Amino acid sequence: MKRSLITSILVMVIGGIQAQTMPQTPKLVVTLTIDQLRTDYLEKFAPLYGESGFKRLMREGLIYTNAEYSFDGADRASGIATIFSGATPSLNGIVSENWLDAKTLRPINCVDDPEFMGNYTAESSSPSKLLTSTLADEIKIATENKGLVYAIAPFRDAAILSAGHNANSALWINELTGKWCSTTYYGDFPWWVSQYNERWSPDYRIKDIEWSPIYPAERYTYLPNWRQDSFKHRFENERVNKFRRLITSPLVNDEINLLVEELLEKSTIADDQLTDLLALTYYAGNYNHLPTQECAMELQDTYARLDRSLGRLLDMLDSKVGLQNILLCIASTGYTEPDAPDVGLYRTPGGEFHLTRCATLLNMYLMATYGQGQYVEAYYDNQIYLNEKLIEDKQLDFIDIQEKAEAFLMQFSGVDEVYSGHRLLLGNWSPRLERMRNAYHRLRSGDLVINVLPGWTIIDEKTNSNHVVRTAKIPAPIILLVHNIKAEKITTPVNLEQVAPTLANHLRIRAPNGTKATPLF
Repeated sequence: MKRSLITSILVMVIGGIQAQTMPQTPKLVVTLTIDQLRTDYLEKFAPLYGESGFKRLMREGLIYTNAEYSFDGADRASGIATIFSGATPSLNGIVSENWLDAKTLRPINCVDDPEFMGNYTAESSSPSKLLTSTLADEIKIATENKGLVYAIAPFRDAAILSAGHNANSALWINELTGKWCSTTYYGDFPWWVSQYNERWSPDYRIKDIEWSPIYPAERYTYLPNWRQDSFKHRFENERVNKFRRLITSPLVNDEINLLVEELLEKSTIADDQLTDLLALTYYAGNYNHLPTQECAMELQDTYARLDRSLGRLLDMLDSKVGLQNILLCIASTGYTEPDAPDVGLYRTPGGEFHLTRCATLLNMYLMATYGQGQYVEAYYDNQIYLNEKLIEDKQLDFIDIQEKAEAFLMQFSGVDEVYSGHRLLLGNWSPRLERMRNAYHRLRSGDLVINVLPGWTIIDEKTNSNHVVRTAKIPAPIILLVHNIKAEKITTPVNLEQVAPTLANHLRIRAPNGTKATPLF
C-alpha cells in the first residue's frame, strides 16, 4: 500500500514537471548600440524627453548606469566589436577603426577586404579581421543557420562588426552617394533594399532634410554654450560631405528607423519561433565632429531627437512584433570624440606632443647606440613600429632595444608612460598593465605604445590631425527590456564585455568563443 502510494505521488510530481514547458526564447533580439551615448548626458537632458522613449525605458527596463570597458583607447569599432564578441581587442583583433598594416606600413580600415566588392558602394569590405565569434554568429549556429541576422547602421564598421561572420546582410549609408549599401561577402543584396534605394533613400530627400531645434533656444541650458542664437542645418547646401554631415546628426537615427520599418514589412524576420537578430546603431555624438563648446545646443537637441527616435522604434517593434516577444538591449559605444584644447585664458596645464619629432629623435638615439640604420620603421596613432628585419640582420636583441626605447621616450615632455610589446605581453600583472594589455594585439599593434599626459595635445603631422588627451571616465549605460524581468536601476560598475554573454545566457545558447566575462544576471 505504502509503495503504491509513493509511486502514485512520484508519477504525479514527474508528470507535473514534464507538463511545465520551458519558457520560450524571444522571437527577436534587438540590439541598439548608440554611438557615444553618455549616462551623465542622458540624465542631464531628461527635461527634454517625452514619455515614450527614455522615460519609458526608465519605467520598464533593467538599467545599468555605470558601464565601461576593461581596456583603454576604445573607439566605435573596437567598442562594437567588444560588445558583440564579449572579448577585448587583444582577442577579437579590432584594436581601433584603423591601424597600421605591418606588411605595407599603410593604415587600413578594420573592415577592409579586397576579396569582396561592395553593393551600392566602391568599398570592399568583410568581417574577416574580426578574429572571434559574435552573438550574431552564435545565434546562427544555435538555429542551424535558420535564424535571420540583419545589421543596420550609419557607419560601415558598425554594421559589419555587429552583423558578424554569417549574417543575412549588413547595411549602412554610403557617405558619398546617400544610398544604402552593403558587401558581397553576405551574398545577394536584399531586394527590398534595392527597391527602397530607388524610391526613398536619403539621396532622394536630402534637399528637403533640415535640422533645426525641436524647442526654443532658451530651453537648451544644460551645457555651457559659446553662442545664444539658434541653428539651422540644411544638408543640401553643403557643397561637400553633405551625407557625412547627415550621418553625424540625430536625423540619421530616423533614417535607421525608416529602413527598419521596411525590413519588418518586406522580410520574414520574426515570422516564426526561431530567434532572429536585428542589430541597430544610432548616433549621439557631436555634429560634424565639432568640439562640444561649438555645438552644445546641437548636442542637447540630439538627445531630445534621440529620445523621439527611440520612442518611434519601440512603438514600431511593439506593433509589428510585440515587445513581449522581443529581447531589447541598448548599449553605448562607451567613448566620446576628443574635444579641442582649452584656450590659454583658462591656464589649463598642457602642451603639444609631436609624434613625428618623437619618432625621428628615437631613431637618431638608436643609431647612436646600435649603428646606422632605419630602426623606426613607421609610427601611427601613438604607436611606434620598429624595423624587425634590420634588427635581426644586425643580430641585435629585440627586447633590449624595446627596453632602451622605453627609457628614452619616457624623457619626452608630455609622456605619461611607455609600454613595449614585450612588457605588455609578458610583464608582471598590474591593474593598469591589464587595461593596456587588453587593448593590445601582438600582430596589429605597434612595438611601443605611448601614453600622453592629460591636457596635452597630440599632433600628428602625417595624418594632419590633433586631439587633446582626457582620461576622465565616460559613464555609459546598458539598458535591457525583457519580458518578465523586473525594472531596476543599478549603479554598480559593470563591463560592456558582459553584454554578449548576458544575451547568450538569456537565449540559452553558447556565448561567443572569446568571452571571458560573466553574464550580468
